[in-house]
Amino acid sequence: MQLRYNYRLYPTPGQRRALARAFGCARAVFNDGLRAREAAHQAGEPYLTDAQLSARLTALKATPGRAWLNEVSAVVLQQSLADLNTAYRNFFTTIKGTRKGPKMDKPRFRSRKDHRQAIRFTANARFKILPSGKLRLPKIGDLPVRWSRPLPSKPSSVTIVKDSAGRYFASFVVETGPGTLPEADAVVGIDLGLKHFAVLSDGRKITAPRFLRRAEKLLKRRQRELSRKQKGSANGYKARVKVARAHARVADARRDFHHQLSTVLVRDNQAVAVEDLAVKGLAQTRMAKSVHDAGWSAFVAMLEYKAGLYGREFHRIGRFTPTSQTCCLCGVKDGPKPLHVRAWQCRSCGAHLDRDINAAVNVAKAAGLAVIACRAQVRSDLVPAQRVEAGTHPKSHRQAA
Repeated sequence: MQLRYNYRLYPTPGQRRALARAFGCARAVFNDGLRAREAAHQAGEPYLTDAQLSARLTALKATPGRAWLNEVSAVVLQQSLADLNTAYRNFFTTIKGTRKGPKMDKPRFRSRKDHRQAIRFTANARFKILPSGKLRLPKIGDLPVRWSRPLPSKPSSVTIVKDSAGRYFASFVVETGPGTLPEADAVVGIDLGLKHFAVLSDGRKITAPRFLRRAEKLLKRRQRELSRKQKGSANGYKARVKVARAHARVADARRDFHHQLSTVLVRDNQAVAVEDLAVKGLAQTRMAKSVHDAGWSAFVAMLEYKAGLYGREFHRIGRFTPTSQTCCLCGVKDGPKPLHVRAWQCRSCGAHLDRDINAAVNVAKAAGLAVIACRAQVRSDLVPAQRVEAGTHPKSHRQAA
């Protein structure tokens, strides 16, 4: 399995200028290739193949108008063309209806004002991790890296990314084998929500951190400061970076929360089951901000790849399974309920059910997992005692005393 390991970079001012030059050259090559293919399409000429674009790039570097392309590594330019080819393939598979995943539109021209700039070095570029811990890149230099953890194997490629907050990252692609975790007896079903981010079939409830809601006051102030600056000015650029950094802190905190929770769930359970939620549809309702703040899709994706990495079972049940309408004890479908109903009583068996825990148990059962139904969160209705049975009275205790 191929995984990405991201590390923070701290380039010097000279290295930042070299990286900006590399970003610009990669962007120019991408736009030139896109422009050439669009011109050929409008002229009714055949589609330019990948080899033809690569040959055009080699010839273009010899012209005086594009001689500055030689100032960066040739691998960076070729990888930029590879990105263009991948974008076209995704677009074509979307048109044919054979693409597995979100639909992709045709490639667009890149801009220096894009929020994310990236270049990629493969093994052909001969990048190297020095004994001192620095990352040596051709025609850029030795970049200081903050190694938060060691790489499990030799990387096959590295992508240098500059985000909207002005931070630099190195993203290594490494090949890893399956991880080893001790066998676990527990299995868990997960019901995702907004008030509680995740409710587990064993009765635990994980409160939603609501990182975006908590940072709204700061974000509003930073955005107001940006709106008062003149567009294109130096102070406007500084204010824009402050807004980007505030959003980056929210995104980083949410990602860290997802990683920690998904790791705990995969480590402690042999099988994990979740519901396939229609996140795109829910993001178009009045709950859109809270849905985006929760980040369900990213969390489920982490669960899936970590389960595959460590040999755990991952199950995704259909979104139309009536998990909130079915009693987890007797299996009788009780019908739909409005969202404000958080607890209900089964009309068949009389059990008192917590809506979220009942749904989590049903998620696990729909995936074929054997769980203890609702644990202590479900109680049967009180049954009156028979007349012939002996009873107690408060006075009897005092008289006995």
